[in-house]
Amino acid sequence: MKIEEVKSTVKTQRIAAHSHVKGLGLDENGVPLQMASGLVGQKGAREAAGIIVDLIKAKKMAGRAVLLAGPPGTGKTAVAMAIAHELGNKVPFCPMVGSEVFSSEIKKTEVLMENFRRSIGLRIRETKEVYEGEVTELTPVETENPMGGFGRTISNVVIGLKTAKGTKQLKLDPSIYESLQKEKVEVGDVIYIEANSGAVKRQGRSDTFATEFDLETEEYVPLPKGDVHKKKEVVQDVTLHDLDVANARPQGGQDVLSLVGQLMKPKKTEITDKLRQEINKVVNKYIDQGIAELVPGVLFIDEIHMLDLETFTYLHKSLESPIAPIVIFATNRGRCVIRGTDDIVSPHGIPLDLLDRLMIIRTTPYKVAEIEQIIKLRAQTEGLSVDDEAITHLSEIGNKTTLRYAIQLMTPAYQSAKVNGRSQIIKEDVLDIGELFLDAKRSAKFLTEGKNFMK
Repeated sequence: MKIEEVKSTVKTQRIAAHSHVKGLGLDENGVPLQMASGLVGQKGAREAAGIIVDLIKAKKMAGRAVLLAGPPGTGKTAVAMAIAHELGNKVPFCPMVGSEVFSSEIKKTEVLMENFRRSIGLRIRETKEVYEGEVTELTPVETENPMGGFGRTISNVVIGLKTAKGTKQLKLDPSIYESLQKEKVEVGDVIYIEANSGAVKRQGRSDTFATEFDLETEEYVPLPKGDVHKKKEVVQDVTLHDLDVANARPQGGQDVLSLVGQLMKPKKTEITDKLRQEINKVVNKYIDQGIAELVPGVLFIDEIHMLDLETFTYLHKSLESPIAPIVIFATNRGRCVIRGTDDIVSPHGIPLDLLDRLMIIRTTPYKVAEIEQIIKLRAQTEGLSVDDEAITHLSEIGNKTTLRYAIQLMTPAYQSAKVNGRSQIIKEDVLDIGELFLDAKRSAKFLTEGKNFMK
């Protein structure tokens, strides 16, 4: 008898450097826990970041920005991402590096402004006529191909929708069936279909199926109340940059609501300051009418010391704008020359007038025990089995070299363990991989000692 294990239908997602970060890990009093929400240690920085989040939610951060200052590998990017998580998953988060502004194709200030507007969200509320409910039936109806031949085409699709109040059977156009397939709608899913446009939105799996075997479904939602055919407030989230792109070559209506449907159309047109000012006027009008709500996101600029005097001046002006995101800078430099000048030295390479606007948070090097906790956390995130001796050795490597180097050794060490027929990483795997992949100090020492044969 052949027995096969059914594989999970959940998408395999790429594990990034900060996939494990879910928040700041504070208790109800704003005090950081030693290890929580994917963060370890850095209690002072996390507590300060918690106060920043409170100020942002209270709308008290206007005209100010945050600077995370600390050595490489001390969690500056992780803290910035944690702040974005604390603000909510609908809040835009736009990361960039200071050197990105130096492009041969686009002006430096244009790169900054584009990222500024990527970081500002707009939540548009619109009342639409929809059909909403749990899918009880999904049957495509086929007919003979009118063009002849042996193939058959779908003439329409019959779909059954159920709510707490009743059920309704709908006969839909074949184009809507294509939308249903794109959304991967199945029987038991809760969806809504816009009556005017035919747009389909899958909201999740009905919670009546929560006791079934498919416990890994991404989200369960309750059975909708009321009639199947109803008027529903639809919330759409876009960024100001999306609106800029949609309006660069306008087609159709000119108001904010009619622009949302144009976002996916490919076009490459210059976005001018005049266009942005016009969009700001329309956005402000809809905010005043209560149709739309501005959602300031987070713009994270790493390696801020890479910016020059011109871009710093532009940033200073942009922070005073009434429509501005929460800006978080990060740097690992102390006193250095401001780029774009010959002899002006300043803390972190930032002009003093901009420094006065910054709330500076310090990150400190991790202790060995904290490095060990982080390595265990990364192993769990990446699904790796590592024995205690190997974790201790990796922690020592992280303390002598860098945390990033120690973490980078884990995945190749797992490949080494697999080659040797093991599913668990042991110390010998780490030692072998450490000889194959050097840290920066050993690499530099090797080249310095061998400089005679490099001539």
